[in-house]
Amino acid sequence: MTDHKLEAAKAALSLIGPNQSIGLGAGSTIAHLVNLIASECEYAASLVFTSSSFKTTQLLSSHGLTIQQPALRRQLDIYFDGCDQFDAELNALKSGGGIHTTEKILASMADDFILLGDESKFIKQLNATYPLVIEILPQALQIALSKLATMFPLATITQRISTQKDGALISDNGNMLVDVYFNQMPAANELNMHVKMIPGVVEHSLFYHLATKAIIAGENGIQTILPRR
Repeated sequence: MTDHKLEAAKAALSLIGPNQSIGLGAGSTIAHLVNLIASECEYAASLVFTSSSFKTTQLLSSHGLTIQQPALRRQLDIYFDGCDQFDAELNALKSGGGIHTTEKILASMADDFILLGDESKFIKQLNATYPLVIEILPQALQIALSKLATMFPLATITQRISTQKDGALISDNGNMLVDVYFNQMPAANELNMHVKMIPGVVEHSLFYHLATKAIIAGENGIQTILPRR
């Protein structure tokens, strides 16, 4: 059986050139890409990497690749990341890891932000299959929850709780994470703007008009998708 995520990673590898700065997100497709760079890229030693993900950073380190912390970068040549789903405008939802704030920072500093994955990630319009994840300052948690409930009265709003300890799940930045499950997905432009306007919201997991292209693999081979805007 063909591993479509591996095929997408192979296509991404062809876009990397010597002496570039590369940002990486998280997930199995990104892990494939790191392994390919380490094993097949003859100029891997000339590349500088940064990542929003602890697991990806550990994988880069295990291969002896050069790593810089995100705080030391102001520009990247390419940022590669996966997502839960993306639409024809390349608006993407990233709901799993809760590291979307740093992911957005890296995406915004890249000349190219490229989404990677299998063809199941691409849908015509974002739907309510996955929640919107919101990172909120601890001191603003209650007022933000109240405003979200007023803004989206039909949504289910749940604070993430740790399964490994007693208490809330804390983001890498020391903040709270809240999942908003919609019964019907709001328009991406309105969702992006309205949630960001809530005082105390650090970031949310909708990547609105940030990606420059997507590479997906499926039964019909590799597809490169450009945004329809």
